[in-house]
Amino acid sequence: QLQLVESGGGLVQPGGSLRLSCAISGFHLDYLIIGWFRQAPGKEREGVSCICGRARSTNYADSLKGRFTIDRDNAKNMVYLQMNGLKPEDTAVYYCAAEPSFDRTCGLNWTNFRSWGQGTQVTVSS
Repeated sequence: QLQLVESGGGLVQPGGSLRLSCAISGFHLDYLIIGWFRQAPGKEREGVSCICGRARSTNYADSLKGRFTIDRDNAKNMVYLQMNGLKPEDTAVYYCAAEPSFDRTCGLNWTNFRSWGQGTQVTVSS
């Protein structure tokens, strides 16, 4: 059974950085597309970034390009989201999601992902 566990969230001051991790079990990353999504209170879930398990293809929400970087370690079955220059509006619960696929590109439509982690809270505040 495919399971995802996020970690690395916390409280950070504006301008700070956090690195989120997504540990994957039950399925090898080679055969998955992994997405990061976030949801703030009272707002809709939005796509942050995604990465293909085999291809080096990545995708980012336009508003986050240059600040967030997604990466993966297939040997460890881990995906990471490095977040720099954090702003208060980045405050949200961040979710890791997975979908089995051999596609060489990925998109940020959350309805295309069937497996989800429990989320990790990121709070950006002074």
